[in-house]
Formats: sequence, C-alpha cells, structure tokens
Amino acid sequence: MPFYSINPYGDTVDMQTNSKALIVLSGGQDSTTCLYWAKKRYKIIETITFDYGQRHQIEIDCARKIAAIAQVSNTVIPINSFTPLGGNSLISDQIPVNNDLQKNGLPNTFVPGRNLIFLTIAAAFAYNKGILDLITGVCETDYSGYPDCRSDTMKALEASISLGMEADFKIITPLMHLSKAQSIKLAEEVGAFEALGFSHTCYNGVYPPCHKCPACTIRARGFEEAELVDPLINRANNEK
Repeated sequence: MPFYSINPYGDTVDMQTNSKALIVLSGGQDSTTCLYWAKKRYKIIETITFDYGQRHQIEIDCARKIAAIAQVSNTVIPINSFTPLGGNSLISDQIPVNNDLQKNGLPNTFVPGRNLIFLTIAAAFAYNKGILDLITGVCETDYSGYPDCRSDTMKALEASISLGMEADFKIITPLMHLSKAQSIKLAEEVGAFEALGFSHTCYNGVYPPCHKCPACTIRARGFEEAELVDPLINRANNEK
C-alpha cells in the first residue's frame, strides 16, 4: 500500500478514479491551502473538522466559514476524550502557551495522538462515503516539533488504517516538504488567499491574533519570507 507525498507544483499521481477526497480542515492556514489545492484536482470534495476541546475553539467557526467560501460541505465531529487527558496547553487553560520545550523535547502545545486519532476517524467517515483519498496539511519541514506531522508517521498510519478497514486509503500531504513560505506561495497559486483571510492560526484562540505564540510567529515569518501580506492581518487591520 504505497504512500504518496504529492509534489504540489505538479499533478497528483495515481489519483482515485472516482476523484473524491476528504480534507481534514482545521480552519487553519495549512488545511485551507490543502482544501484549495484539492479543489484543483478532485471533482468531489468533503471536509471534516474536529471539536476536541481545543483552547482555540474559534478555528471551528473558521473552518465552517472557509468551507462555505470554497462551496464544499463541512462536518464537525466532537471528540471529548482529549480534555480529561489534559497535559498540554492547547487543551488546558491552566497551562500557558509558550515556546518552552518539555522534558521529552516536545513543545507544550503538542497534543499526544491528535493527528493519529483525527485521521483514523476521518478514514472511518470517508469509508462510509466511498472516499479513499485523505488530505491533511501536516508538514515536517517547517513544523512546530510535532512527531505526528512527520512523513514516517503518515506512512505508518496509512498502512494501519488501510489494513484495519480493508481499503486502499491514501494519506496525501501536499505541504509535507514545503517551508512555510513555500506553502504560502502555493496558497496564492491555488486561489486560497481570500479564504486565508478567515483562517485561524493563533494558539491563544484570539482574533486579531496575539502575534506572540509559536503558531503566530511561524505564520508571520512565512509571509515575510514569501514577501506577501497576510490577508488575515489585512482583514484585522481593516476592521479596526
């Protein structure tokens, strides 16, 4: 069961003949870019969003808005298991978001198992709809230190869900080997900029974004390196 890391500047390879895809849409910058990347390549697209008790609940509304702009369906799936597990700043209000690394070398915004669970549930959702292509915005080139964003993790997970559901799933990661600046250039190329103005990245869950958390910092640096103006910041400034 081969894993496909797609070249975002070229055509997809061995795309399913029924041309259907499910995008895991968080409401953030990367998943929004992947949605518009997929719109260029698939005839039928659905999106799925997870409400997992995240501090930045605003991203769920952003996902709905972006799906509406893109004219695709969006299903929000509640997952309440992460809250009692706690232990990270994206779930617990008692842990401040910061750049400090934990003893295991991972940031305190790492939610253990999050992408593994998201994609497993996404596969189950897609299975019932006859969709085999799962698209996610994970990236190991310019990421926040999350091991569940790595290519090796996606390869292993693809094999597991395909075996466990007796279906030939593909986990497609258009941004896997792109820097943040390159992914922003890709967003411009696929027509995602309007929607990016309604995306959410800030880990503190505020709008306008805090400009201080790791996610805001990475996003700002990406737009600076791409030499483009962030449409989200433009929108926030225009609303002042």
